[in-house]
Amino acid sequence: MGRIFSFVYGLSAYAAFLAAFLYAIGFVAGAVVPKSLDSGEPGDPVAALLINAALLAVFAIQHSVMARPGFKTWWTRIVPASIERSTYVLLSSVALGFLYWQWQPLPEAVWHVGDEAGAIALWVLQAAGWLLVLASTFAISHFDLFGLRQVYLNLRKERYLNLPFRIGGLYRLVRHPLMLGFLIAFWATPRMTLGHLLFAIATTAYILIALQLEERDLINHHGEKYREYRSEVPMLLPLPRKQSQPAGLFKET
Repeated sequence: MGRIFSFVYGLSAYAAFLAAFLYAIGFVAGAVVPKSLDSGEPGDPVAALLINAALLAVFAIQHSVMARPGFKTWWTRIVPASIERSTYVLLSSVALGFLYWQWQPLPEAVWHVGDEAGAIALWVLQAAGWLLVLASTFAISHFDLFGLRQVYLNLRKERYLNLPFRIGGLYRLVRHPLMLGFLIAFWATPRMTLGHLLFAIATTAYILIALQLEERDLINHHGEKYREYRSEVPMLLPLPRKQSQPAGLFKET
């Protein structure tokens, strides 16, 4: 019964991720969803700035702290290891949902691209960013990244093993294509408002800081293999490589 519960729990956490991810697209683009970055009645701009900053901080702290190996070691004394990743995914989705719900609009325009062709190009670029995010998860292991592999193996009474360090696909071009996709999606818009700009700046700062912590963890875990990979492949911008990369597939934690 415990294994079945864990599997259903993992599926539920994955469903929460899908809902949060799809809502994020509409939230940033200002389309389809009932609440977006710029929708709603604007109030006091100082209060809105403080509330939005607090919402972003809550997500950043939860998302970063729970991803650290030290926290995972402590956390798995409380929750079963098989649902540790699913719990992380679920709580991240809840934090995002709270941000969507409580976000305060700052609708003043910073820039607006009136040219139709330019606007379309920016919408296409934003869509490409979201597709890059999704493709990057499959270029590593989508189902391991979101906890489904862990609960599936637990259901089958099979031991979970970390995926091997391999390099391939998008990870031959940059070390963090998933984060590059987010940056593109957050910044590519024909109409940048103050609220959207705050969101883009804060998430960019968080990504750049979080990547430093993640790279430190990857070096501690993979050692010289990751140091060599880091020396040969750029972090975010697909600049020319120094030398050809080994075949395979790289798993990002």
